[in-house]
Amino acid sequence: MMDDYGAAERSGRDVEFCTMGMFILDDIDFDGTIPNVKNVLGGAASFAVVGARLVSGTENSRSVSWIVDVGSDFPPEALEVINSWDTNCVIREDQGRLTTRAWNGYGANEKRDFKYLTPKLRLEPEMLSDAQVLSKTFHMVCSSSRCISIVQNILRRREELRQAGKAPSSEHTTKRPVFVWEPIPDLCTPEEQERFLAANQVVDVVSPNELELGMMFGQPGWSEETDYGKNIVTKILDSGIGPGGNGHLVIRAGKDGSYSYSRTQRVWLPAYHQPSVSRASPVVDPTGAGNSFLGALTQGMVSAGRGPAKVIDSVLAESTTWHKAVNAGAQHGQILIALIVATVAASFVVEQIGVPHMSTSSDGKELWNETEFTERVRLYTQRLYRTLEESPREHFQVN
Repeated sequence: MMDDYGAAERSGRDVEFCTMGMFILDDIDFDGTIPNVKNVLGGAASFAVVGARLVSGTENSRSVSWIVDVGSDFPPEALEVINSWDTNCVIREDQGRLTTRAWNGYGANEKRDFKYLTPKLRLEPEMLSDAQVLSKTFHMVCSSSRCISIVQNILRRREELRQAGKAPSSEHTTKRPVFVWEPIPDLCTPEEQERFLAANQVVDVVSPNELELGMMFGQPGWSEETDYGKNIVTKILDSGIGPGGNGHLVIRAGKDGSYSYSRTQRVWLPAYHQPSVSRASPVVDPTGAGNSFLGALTQGMVSAGRGPAKVIDSVLAESTTWHKAVNAGAQHGQILIALIVATVAASFVVEQIGVPHMSTSSDGKELWNETEFTERVRLYTQRLYRTLEESPREHFQVN
């Protein structure tokens, strides 16, 4: 268990990613279409960490940090999976309570019902260790008012550590961290709209999915092709994302990929798994794909110059469209690479119920679902390069 900055320093890594998401064990009811499952690793924390961990690779796995609350009923096999990822995981054991559990019910037309089966234990900023508070990035899944409170408390604690001389002198502890916020679906309502716009101003990336964004503005969903869809984006950007207004609205659109907007550019990236008439879809269960997308995006914002980023830069080196888009990225030039690794990370999560399976190849390479993450990044980026050359404006528009 890590309880001070020294522990993280002794592990040889700064914390680069920290999620405020909860760990949950899921029971999933598929309404008779396939057998129900229990004790599935879930919650925003598990899936966001998988996304960040895919991007970090084995070399930087200890820079991914999170908290797992373990109750008296915690299954040992779940702990084995968590330990196999080799993250900077803080296990908090309490034999006097049950692990947070939830029921997920799937019905017709991808309708999903969710309810907690045991009392939830929410994470608060004061629960973070000093090392976690000094993380380069934070991922949050919460209401608008809680988002503002979390950001304020983390920034306050960072300043207190600096004043007390408890923060190392590395550059990232004096810089503002990257905050990525996922609004909770229940509060994506017109009544919440003003609070939503206020919360956007304290984060660097805000990411609802297309249904949630539509609901926030009184629509059944969001579509870029509609006038109201364009007006929603304009209103959010005019209100401002991030302290300087240079942040990003990232709209997760499931099988249609993702859309990212800032004051300087618009980006559309297709999903990794595309429909095919010649083969069955590899998509089994979309649960957690959005969390993993954002975990990977968050880690991707601080992973310049590493394996996945090098692969992307190499494949797109000759693309003038790509270089224009990177240059338009303002203070967050890394957002494009982050969006690509996020798209690829989500592709692993939808291929099974629960988290993807990690293993090691005969020559010592890390595999997820029998595939190297960087190899899938290469395949996706090669496809992107071809469509970039054919229809650049479909993907990137610089304002």
